[in-house]
Amino acid sequence: MKLTAEAESWPIAGTFTISRGSRTRAEPVVVTLTDGQHSGRGECVPYARYGETVESVLGQIESQRGALEGDQLDREGLQAALPAGAARNALDCAFWDLEAKRSGQPVWRLAGLPAPAPVTTAYTLSLDTPERMGRQAAANATRPLLKLKLTGPEDLERVRAVRANALAATIVVDANEGWTVEHYNELAPALRDLGVAMIEQPFTATQDEVLHDLDRPVPLCADESCHDTETLAGLVGKYDIVNLKLDKTGGLTEGLKLKVAAAELGLDLMVGCMVATSLAMAPAVLLAQGAKLVDLDGPLLLARDREHGLRFEGSTVHPPVPELWG
Repeated sequence: MKLTAEAESWPIAGTFTISRGSRTRAEPVVVTLTDGQHSGRGECVPYARYGETVESVLGQIESQRGALEGDQLDREGLQAALPAGAARNALDCAFWDLEAKRSGQPVWRLAGLPAPAPVTTAYTLSLDTPERMGRQAAANATRPLLKLKLTGPEDLERVRAVRANALAATIVVDANEGWTVEHYNELAPALRDLGVAMIEQPFTATQDEVLHDLDRPVPLCADESCHDTETLAGLVGKYDIVNLKLDKTGGLTEGLKLKVAAAELGLDLMVGCMVATSLAMAPAVLLAQGAKLVDLDGPLLLARDREHGLRFEGSTVHPPVPELWG
């Protein structure tokens, strides 16, 4: 086995802003595993919120080189060799892709899943002034599902501006841990009245115990509070939905387990993404089958995507072709 891991940089179309800051480029890490005849790829996005950098993720991947190139590590062994996170995600998805290429069978069949169908993704409106977010909404008013990045002050005005310019769209909002309890108590009933379908991660993951004591007029989704299956039990009674992201679960292998475990606990599922190319989205399309909400618009936010990227028709995203992944 030969391992290659490389940092890449992809321009974002404009500037992408959330409550924690702005950026103009996506910085994924791509892993390739080659057995001399077949190759498999996986893509991850290191996230500073979880203490990750491009350098630290490359270092974690590099730590497995000896075991990989000595044929002493397989996909199942990887689950114990690295913690849940971006590095394990890239390696795990590369293993799945390699297995598919070796066997001539698609990943969905190898995983015992039904053939994937197209899904409808949310389209994210970057955090901005109410006026500019209203203009973003007008430009995307035909999309069925809009996701708004919020931060606290002026959020109600932001949502009102979007609703006025996208009357038919379903709206979900994401605070990225940016609200206080006072913001929540003021905003949640008003957002319900505006037809908002979901509020994502209003408080920091370390301070969300307060949700046990608060009304939920709008369904709540855990993002930063939800990582792998071990984190699920602590979310019951606080959240209604969990956001499954491969960079948090550490790959498709754990993602498949989390999907099943969430359903058993009565938690609905949202399948989300970081801003990245279609290679990062491709495994998530398999998990998105039957999910309550899908947010796999990462490639739509880039100035360009990689070759053989996912096919988007408006907000409909089609399953990946083998030349991309799986």
